[in-house]
Amino acid sequence: MSHDSSHEVAVLVDEGSNPFEMGVATELFGLRRPELDRPWYGFTLCAAEPSVRMHLGMFTLTGVAGLEAVEAADTVIVPNRPDPEAPARESVLTAIRSAAARGARLVSFCTGAFTLAQAGVLDGRRATTHWKWAERFRTLFPEVLLEPDVLFVDDGDVLTAAGSAAALDLGLHLISRDHGAEIANAVSRRLVFSGHRDGGQRQFVERPLPPMPDTSLAPVLEWARERLDRPLTVADLAARAAASQATLHRRFRAELGTTPLAWLTTERVALACRLIERGEQRLDLVARASGFGTAANLRAQLRRATGLTPTAYRARFSTAS
Repeated sequence: MSHDSSHEVAVLVDEGSNPFEMGVATELFGLRRPELDRPWYGFTLCAAEPSVRMHLGMFTLTGVAGLEAVEAADTVIVPNRPDPEAPARESVLTAIRSAAARGARLVSFCTGAFTLAQAGVLDGRRATTHWKWAERFRTLFPEVLLEPDVLFVDDGDVLTAAGSAAALDLGLHLISRDHGAEIANAVSRRLVFSGHRDGGQRQFVERPLPPMPDTSLAPVLEWARERLDRPLTVADLAARAAASQATLHRRFRAELGTTPLAWLTTERVALACRLIERGEQRLDLVARASGFGTAANLRAQLRRATGLTPTAYRARFSTAS
């Protein structure tokens, strides 16, 4: 338990919770960040009982706080459940409803979305969950606006992540919302993790991050994404941003933690991967559509980014029947 900030985070663990999701929340919000030279989050693990057996009985948490911690939290995080269809404890659902009623920010990782939905706080709201459970979720909770093909959904005060690894993406997004992109990038670098993941497995993201207000690079990025099939250069991006190339490099470093050229290449690879996933067999077409020009260049860039040839990538990730 830590209390170095006025923003309190409570992680609501229950019988069978996955240690990974709990670890993600602890790493992002519970550990001290003295290198950032700013107050961090207050952090509490809590449960309906003082002793909680984790997934498959791997270990037992003892001495965790009670549900009163949810009442004091500004952000409540619900990690996954091994059996999403099993009813959650009524005391847990009541605590979540109470938190929602007073305006706390609610967050779920993976199948934790089932708990939020059982509490009724997702009705009429956009949400996601793990792809394996998407259809069952839609059947059980038809009032929820499920988006099954994204890493996470930011619906304001309710945010849901699709799976275990996506919890990291959502957690960094929350830090970006609370502290800005530069701090989020600093945390992601500390974790040796990209704060702007462009996908890598299905759930394969059509849009890696939900739209965020941005008065700086967002219009330029959107403009470039719509023109990836063209021979864009850093000079083109700088001209669009009405900035010098040196200034553009500084802005990319500060806001995205990368360079304009590296960002362009990442976006092109992501587009090529999506096309291959959808079953496009013609590498020359994929290469032209993604701006790599030739099949040989596409092969080199895809192997560099994913470690796979286009053929191996298609065999592993294609969703085409």
